[in-house]
Amino acid sequence: HQLSSMHISSTQPEAMEEDEPLFSNLDLFLFTLIAGLIIYWFMSRKKAEPIPEFKQAPSTRETSFIEKMKKTGRNIVVFYGSQTGTGEEFANRLSKDAQRYGMKGMAADPEEYDMCELSRLAEIDNSLAIFCMATYGEGDPTDNAQDFYDWLQESDGELNGVNYTVFALGNKTYEHYNAMGAYVDKRLEELGAKRVFDLGMGDDDGNLEEDFVTWREQFWPAMCEHFGVEASGEDSSIRQYELKEHNDINMNKVYTGEFGCLKSFETQKPPFDAKNPFLAPVIVNRKLNKAGNRHLMHLEVDITGSKIRYESGDHVAVYPTNDTAIVNKLGQILGVDLDTVISLNNLDEESNKKHPFPCPTTYRTALTHYLDIIHPPRTNVLYELAQYATDPKDQENMRKMASSAPEGKALYQSFVLEDNRNILAILEDLPSLRPPIDHLCELMPRLQARYYSIASSSKVHPNSIHICAVLVEYTTKTGRLTKGVATTWLKNKLVADNGHKSTVPMYIRKSQFRLPFKASNPVIMVGPGTGIAPFMGFIQERGWLKEQGKEVGETVLYFGCRHKNEDYLYQEDLEEAEKTGVITKLNVAFSRDQEQKVYVQHLLRTNKEDLWRQIHTDNAHIYICGDARNMARDVQTAFYEIAEELGGMTRTQATDYIKKLMTKGRYSQDVWS
Repeated sequence: HQLSSMHISSTQPEAMEEDEPLFSNLDLFLFTLIAGLIIYWFMSRKKAEPIPEFKQAPSTRETSFIEKMKKTGRNIVVFYGSQTGTGEEFANRLSKDAQRYGMKGMAADPEEYDMCELSRLAEIDNSLAIFCMATYGEGDPTDNAQDFYDWLQESDGELNGVNYTVFALGNKTYEHYNAMGAYVDKRLEELGAKRVFDLGMGDDDGNLEEDFVTWREQFWPAMCEHFGVEASGEDSSIRQYELKEHNDINMNKVYTGEFGCLKSFETQKPPFDAKNPFLAPVIVNRKLNKAGNRHLMHLEVDITGSKIRYESGDHVAVYPTNDTAIVNKLGQILGVDLDTVISLNNLDEESNKKHPFPCPTTYRTALTHYLDIIHPPRTNVLYELAQYATDPKDQENMRKMASSAPEGKALYQSFVLEDNRNILAILEDLPSLRPPIDHLCELMPRLQARYYSIASSSKVHPNSIHICAVLVEYTTKTGRLTKGVATTWLKNKLVADNGHKSTVPMYIRKSQFRLPFKASNPVIMVGPGTGIAPFMGFIQERGWLKEQGKEVGETVLYFGCRHKNEDYLYQEDLEEAEKTGVITKLNVAFSRDQEQKVYVQHLLRTNKEDLWRQIHTDNAHIYICGDARNMARDVQTAFYEIAEELGGMTRTQATDYIKKLMTKGRYSQDVWS
């Protein structure tokens, strides 16, 4: 009614008399009334919303690692930048080591502490900061080290008197091998800190564990010399957690697979992230390949009502669970009731990490949801469990594998890594080894989220996320069938399972893999195999932009697979997109359909004139997705050769030319090894 009155009063006769006021009294009265009501509504609305409790509570978490170290008599702090948990694992091992050398260490997540306090480390006698820094993506810091990285870049702080060393975790197949670790090492020195031991370089493409063990075995003696301390010789296992069994606990207080808050899988509240994933129902799960002995799959999960936003090129992270058959076998071999409710409580009461995984929970839940029982165990696990082997030969071999002696390294390489033995296989093959299950659970690393390139565009599919994956399955040298944790779990996510909806715990990780800001720029996409995933999103988005009437540049795809009739993924969609002009040129390499193998890099060379024009003249953006070890390298070499031949450059100039494209964001890679 009020609105209609306003409407009537605002349609005054156009020819007003000079002395008639612009607003009549009625207008002013109504205007004041409405303004008053709006203000009243705002004020009452503000009052009605109670301040959430968590904001009122004063933060009990100590953000000063210096104060914490002083309070607990520690002199070594080990910071970790970790995306998949390995950096954190190494940091924990180093902080535990300190005890053996009569020192006290603490592992610390830089995200939880105020890093500008680093300069105060000199206040603590014989102090040392160790940094275990992983590199993620294209030479980037891990999510938890992003703020620390920003601080290092902007800081002009004085770090005089601060002792440090860095161990870097990376993978040689990537362009920016160990960029983050190397940067931290160099930058701390520039800020005046003192490097007390050389930068360690860990290569996950080779043997990361061996690199770490070798570095660590040289590092500690050097530290003893530096600080003038002697190793206590106490090489026995030091427990970090103590077991508490709960006999009469209310099952509502027991974790059943959720991560952050208890019952967060039952009552889901946004925002959703790594600690609070969204349970997305699976709405499509179909096999993509028509034949062949592999299983390639396309899944769609529903994010309606979750407030989750994503862009083409982002990654979806999913939390898988372990195979129940393996979990049950572990329970049997160790003679344990897996449904016992337990807590593992940190013996160091000052630690921010109260439990190794959410507690209280059951052994079954821990082994299913929280612990990585499939990867071959690291040497420290073998070392700590050795004491439980009743056969002296087994004990000796397990300890030997954890040493840096050439014989021990070779044994670990063959028995654990090459034979691909997980913890169950080790227990089966060493019948004298039957450790207490709680110590095993303490030592196992956490089961990590798996990242997949999103195969859809949110412009076309705002309420669903598409995943394209290949089932990992192979037989090891010991004749055991090994199945990939996440892909096996995804394959079994049927749309309706006994009337229940299958769900996937997930969240989004933003990436730098983005379509050009200007739609008129040409796009060159190279994605063989499941590397096609992000390009399905790109193609959908370019099609949508075209429908919006935008001027869209050339969209060229290079796809590759083994056989046209077997694993040509999304064939119908791609051919349709070419027919409608969304893809301007579709190039497909079928590697095994003829005598000589043909790969995407061969097709790039065939189309070199077009490519050079698109890149050099038309400002094209190049995208590469898929295998880092061979494909991404070979494709990059093909681009070097094209620049040499058609740009009249030397190899050095061609390399610089492509590197410049990378710096400008015109050559992007989303690769894995």
